[in-house]
Amino acid sequence: MSTTLVAPGEQSAGESDRRIINDFSIQVATVNGSGSQTANTVLMRSIFQMGIPVSGKNMFPSNIAGLPTWFTIRASRHGFVGRKKEVDFLVAMNAETAQEDVRKLDSGAAVVYDAPLGLNQIRSDLHFYPVPFDKLVGPVCPEAKLRKLVRNMIYDGVMANLLGIEMEEIGKALYKQFGARKAKAADLNMGACRAGYDYAAQHFTKTDPFRVERMNSTAGKIIIDGNSACALGAMFAGVTVVTWYPITPSSSLVESLIGYLKRCRIDRETGRATYAVVQAEDELASIGMAIGAGWAGARSMTATAGPGISLMAEFIGLGYYAECPTVIVDVQRVGPSTGLPTRTAQGDLLFCATLSHGDTRHPMLFPSNPEECFAMTMEAFNLAERFQTPVFVITDLDLGMNNWMAEPFAYPDKPIERGKVLSAADLERLGGFARYQDVDGDGVGYRTLPAATSHPQAAYFTRGSGHNAKAQYSEREDDYIQNMDRLAHKFESIRGAVAPPVADYNSRAAIGLVCCGTSNWAADESRFQLRDEYQFETSYLRLLAYPFNRDLVDFIRRHERVYVIDQNRDGQLLQLMRLDLDPAELAKLRSVRYYGGLPLDARTLTDEIVRQEGL
Repeated sequence: MSTTLVAPGEQSAGESDRRIINDFSIQVATVNGSGSQTANTVLMRSIFQMGIPVSGKNMFPSNIAGLPTWFTIRASRHGFVGRKKEVDFLVAMNAETAQEDVRKLDSGAAVVYDAPLGLNQIRSDLHFYPVPFDKLVGPVCPEAKLRKLVRNMIYDGVMANLLGIEMEEIGKALYKQFGARKAKAADLNMGACRAGYDYAAQHFTKTDPFRVERMNSTAGKIIIDGNSACALGAMFAGVTVVTWYPITPSSSLVESLIGYLKRCRIDRETGRATYAVVQAEDELASIGMAIGAGWAGARSMTATAGPGISLMAEFIGLGYYAECPTVIVDVQRVGPSTGLPTRTAQGDLLFCATLSHGDTRHPMLFPSNPEECFAMTMEAFNLAERFQTPVFVITDLDLGMNNWMAEPFAYPDKPIERGKVLSAADLERLGGFARYQDVDGDGVGYRTLPAATSHPQAAYFTRGSGHNAKAQYSEREDDYIQNMDRLAHKFESIRGAVAPPVADYNSRAAIGLVCCGTSNWAADESRFQLRDEYQFETSYLRLLAYPFNRDLVDFIRRHERVYVIDQNRDGQLLQLMRLDLDPAELAKLRSVRYYGGLPLDARTLTDEIVRQEGL
């Protein structure tokens, strides 16, 4: 909900007598491949540098170039970083979509546009600012081939003038973006920014209410995408083998990881890499390599998206049944099939939980922000080795590829957990071991590592077919049942090892909300809207991992109704709960679903809860 503040001091002629300070969204509409990413990043970062909470979301087409793309920057003095459904300030640079973009705006919105488009003829209830971009870019950029890229920086200057963004912060953000090695390019683009700023100062009388004013809410914070955060988490977890096949939206995760590994994981004496990154021929090969590396004792991982997960199903089943540790980061996108490759969803929950034929259950971790991407990816490696099983880190395109504010990541102080690995000395003392025997009552057997455990009793067969506790081939009924029961018991042990949910109990609330992952941001803001606009109180539970623990049951029992929030058509999070809950608990659950491919926004949640509650 926008917040209006009475303006201090005088206003220029024609200016609105109400100001909306640090609480608006900007949408920049351009063409994919036009070089607008730099301009958008600079604009967002300059607001961030003024201490204002900010987030950036990019909606781009799945082709290489030529189709419309939209970048949304949200500033929120309340600290809300989820997508805002309403657009307050439009920068219209794409002739193909400009008229439609303008028609979608709410009354009172502002529009900066390329003057030849004549958008001010469409509506009379908006604030229009026409800018002759081609006229302004010529003197700034003599080289005609560069003008298409440089002209985008002009709208940064225009927006700086209209919103009150300090040009010093624009400059800092710009030179940070280009780096010291590209000083000439930075100077050229800064000239375009100044041209836009000066033009706006000379030609525009500000009539819209949107402003920025300095805050102190971003001090010490960073801006990073979730894929980069996962990559850092993997590196600090000690990953040694990375296997992958490129697929949107996970490719940048491994690309970032490669860069980090090259900087930080080179032996200083020999100059050799202490890791291996293999781009496989397909996703099936990549997960096969990762499972093989995990079996051999490496900390291994792969990253993919829904279509890749589909291809990995058989090998994931091998990892589960043969009990080989590895980590899979699934950056979810819209399916089924190719679906919408550059849109976001949470449509892989059920699939990943039970991936492969037969009876399987896989642990999943659900980060909602970059800090959790970093920490949970590290924890996934510990869980994989402790419980000798594939572990999924479930993110989505919104988290993985978009810009998020974050606290600097804490340097890990927890030692790496390798789990139940027997040394040669252990085997000498024990006289042997049974690979799949539950010695400690947690369902997890002991293992040895090829080449690392030099002892005659270290060997065992690793197979995806039937086997007994000694890893010998067996089709005996009792051996199979015992093995499957032990695996089920191991899953129950995992239930007590994963992180508990984040809970906010409200003693005045009869209604609860439950979600996971990036749904958190819409849910958090929706609770604010429900309380502010309807005096409707709610409690909140955010699930961090599957299998769920007792906290979920307790939360449901303490409320009359519980809304389960899903970013998929079929209510997959709710369906996962149905596997665990009793009928009395299930009767309290209601479903709130969004599956349009955009990041979930608070207003969509609020409207649906209001409808179901009859408020």
